[in-house]
Amino acid sequence: MRFGLSSEQETFRDQLRRLLAERAPLARVREVAAEGSGYDQRLWSGLTELGAMGVLVPEDYGGLGLGAFEAGLVLEELGRFVAPAPYLGTAFVAPLVLAESGSNGLAAEWLPRIAAGEARVGLALAEAVGAREGAGVRNAGGRLSGKALAVLDAGAADAFLTAADGELWWVRSDAHGLLRTPMTSIDRTRALAELRFEAVEAEPVAGGATLTRRALDLARVALAADTLGAADAMLEQATAYSKQRVQFERVIGSFQGVKHALADMVTALEPARALVWYATHAQTTLPGPEAHRLACHAKAHLAEVGRMVARGATEVHGGMGFTDDLGLHVWFKRIGLDRQLLGSPEQIRAEAAAALAAA
Repeated sequence: MRFGLSSEQETFRDQLRRLLAERAPLARVREVAAEGSGYDQRLWSGLTELGAMGVLVPEDYGGLGLGAFEAGLVLEELGRFVAPAPYLGTAFVAPLVLAESGSNGLAAEWLPRIAAGEARVGLALAEAVGAREGAGVRNAGGRLSGKALAVLDAGAADAFLTAADGELWWVRSDAHGLLRTPMTSIDRTRALAELRFEAVEAEPVAGGATLTRRALDLARVALAADTLGAADAMLEQATAYSKQRVQFERVIGSFQGVKHALADMVTALEPARALVWYATHAQTTLPGPEAHRLACHAKAHLAEVGRMVARGATEVHGGMGFTDDLGLHVWFKRIGLDRQLLGSPEQIRAEAAAALAAA
């Protein structure tokens, strides 16, 4: 029995890694982060040419019609390079939601554009987890009013998948009455925004509360995959540093304390990889309660493992780990924001337990 990637999946991942190494080096990531858009056209074009944008788009709409596992590999590599690309909302959540909703008009209009890299989609789902005071979006006869916070992948979005009154709505970014204001977070590689709706015309995405829950599961699994890639990159950097940094005429990696710290990180991260891979696989092969439980488990567990690895990798670097010159904090902040988006580990575990008890 084989547990691992097929030769085709390994080739796809290697091509992605080469592309990201060329088009998303840390210097370029810093530039895009300073701009605040969370979007780089040259990187986006490269992902499109590789077919990454159409992984989950059905073949009838110009995509590859593959599964969530393959799209999860893309997310993992994007996290490894802290790449500024709104892939999560555009190429992971939106294609599956539109394809499963039965909203044929929206699917016919937007899925070919997504596969061709011509459209980007933001996610206004935070209120489905828990609205803050003064926030929340309401529907009145197909027009949305209110405020959505922490909207993901918002910088260059052409449309927003928006949760309102328990249902999903499709809102075009140029709709009359929609105001987009950038939000500052610890992670500048992602573009978050506040959206204000003033009787904004929106199209319903058929599926009701079930589809809203589905979109939330997909986004959480995507954040777990992103965290996995970022944590893996931090561990690799810590290991490499431990082999070259010399103290007391020995590389620090030869000290037992450093060896144990690195071993602890490896033994925490490897099982987490299996969990994320299975959770992404389940999103298109085991839909329903099992996919929901795995999405919750993956998001909650990776939040904790990611934080443990981020802290450990920074400590292995000593004082250098905190400097801007080294740039390790870029991954640290990515993992930190992933942890907080769409529910903390405690909140998600309580939600999963309640769903299990109600089943």
